[in-house]
Amino acid sequence: MHADTSLYATVDCDVLVIGSGAAGLSAAVTAAWHGQRVIVVEKDEVFGGATAWSGGWMWVPCNPLAQRAGIIEDRRLPRTYLEHELGEHFDPAMIDAFLEAAPKMVSFFERHTALQFADGNAIADIHGDTPGAGTGGRSVIAAPYNAYEAGKLLKRLRKTMRETSFMGMPIMAGRDLTAFLTLTRSLRSLVHVTRRFGKHLIDLALKGRAMHLVNGVALIARLAKSAEDLGVQLWESAPATGLIHEHDRVAGALVETAKGRIAIRAGKGVVLAAGGFANDIERRKALFPRTPTGHEHLALPPLSVSGDGLRLGESVGGQVADDLFSPAAWAPVSRVPYKDGSFGHFPHIIERGKPGIIGVLANGQRFVNEANGYYDYVAAMVAAAPGTEVVSWLICSHAFQRRYGLGISRPFPLPVEPFIRTGYLKSGHSIEALATACGIDPIGLSQTLAEYNRHARNGADPQFGRGATPYNRKQGDAQHKPNPCVAPIEQGPFYAVKVEAGCFGTFAGLKTNAHAQVLNREGQPITGLYSAGSDMASIMGGHYPAGGINLGPAATFGYIAGRHLAGATAYE
Repeated sequence: MHADTSLYATVDCDVLVIGSGAAGLSAAVTAAWHGQRVIVVEKDEVFGGATAWSGGWMWVPCNPLAQRAGIIEDRRLPRTYLEHELGEHFDPAMIDAFLEAAPKMVSFFERHTALQFADGNAIADIHGDTPGAGTGGRSVIAAPYNAYEAGKLLKRLRKTMRETSFMGMPIMAGRDLTAFLTLTRSLRSLVHVTRRFGKHLIDLALKGRAMHLVNGVALIARLAKSAEDLGVQLWESAPATGLIHEHDRVAGALVETAKGRIAIRAGKGVVLAAGGFANDIERRKALFPRTPTGHEHLALPPLSVSGDGLRLGESVGGQVADDLFSPAAWAPVSRVPYKDGSFGHFPHIIERGKPGIIGVLANGQRFVNEANGYYDYVAAMVAAAPGTEVVSWLICSHAFQRRYGLGISRPFPLPVEPFIRTGYLKSGHSIEALATACGIDPIGLSQTLAEYNRHARNGADPQFGRGATPYNRKQGDAQHKPNPCVAPIEQGPFYAVKVEAGCFGTFAGLKTNAHAQVLNREGQPITGLYSAGSDMASIMGGHYPAGGINLGPAATFGYIAGRHLAGATAYE
């Protein structure tokens, strides 16, 4: 837009970043470290975007933590994996830029900022049968962070998502989560949980929030602290309403603040990193399958993640990719009813791979290997669900729920009855009664379960091959033999939770080049405009080959954008 800025107060900087998730803060920190004057504007009252509510994992092949652990692999291996996974959506220039820069990104933050990492060396890629699939060493996560180190910045950061925490306490995947799941069966786990929860109660009393930060909130806290340390100006409650487009270049943005309208002029450029369009109903309606009104979807990002960056990019000629394999990073989600009449969204990540649970459609039939990735579960559900409603039910026994939990209903010793009373869980003393309570075809469910149990007693799943891949087995229970992912479902009472299609974020973002520059209709870069994270079209082309393929590229292309804006050539 050729904006009339005469009624706006003017602020100057070198780089303006719109959005404060992993992508935006990565770009801001990188540019600032290279000597740029940086402003980050955030629409919400707190920083962190969807990243703060995520698991925080980043897919980064050939990362330095893996190398230090002796996991050395040629870059051609993950490239081969992506070639086979992405098929016609494989973009060599974008993939090569990512694979080159991603390990450098981790090294940069480790050496020069408050962002430190823990490894995910035991995490396998999702599709173990694909050539080049990794069995570990391609994942990293922000190391736990002592929030007392954030100082006054802490109250400006988004808290952990309510549904994925326990009394506001985030739980880290890996040993931390394992301890919580086994606290009644392991003295070591009990001691760990007692210490963690005791410290959390003290923090709640003193600070009113969790102070031991893990997962996405740790990533945001470490990045935001790094930005603050480097002199980045962080503005919350400051939505960008338009781009300043002058002399064929983007020269800044118009921003609403509590102090009035401000025109921020950015001498080097603007980075769009507002998180994609997960809560943009109209764009969901246009791009999501089987979503006729746009409302048939349970998005996990905060409501403020609503397509602002895409609209800003389009206003100056940017193009949103609408030809990806999928427009979103699907996730199976259940509605959590609260006493005030509102609903929360719970992502089903943990329990689906455990032995003794299956997913079925309204016809009572299984439709997927439940231990595969969360994206795969929803993709199969969208393809197979009969009728107009895209739903499934996860079904298990009482013993399973007590051991592993089901959705937001936690395992023993926490009670299950409150979730039955609210209707979150359906229950039945027989499979037929459970089917009737859920609206599932009772004959179809009985037949499905009989066939499943016949093989499951021997640890087999000939229908879908559950437990056959390293990823499957990692999601299962290593103590359960012979198959960590398969057990019969025989003794009632039985429970079910209704699962709907949701997403962790969107893939259909602005088209960019390998420098993260936004492209116009002719495929040429728009001078001064960059995009990263979910505002950028996913380099995975709408596929989901591994956990962390959102945040890994987000942080990497934020890093690439920051370096390009600063004119950096040699790696730090």
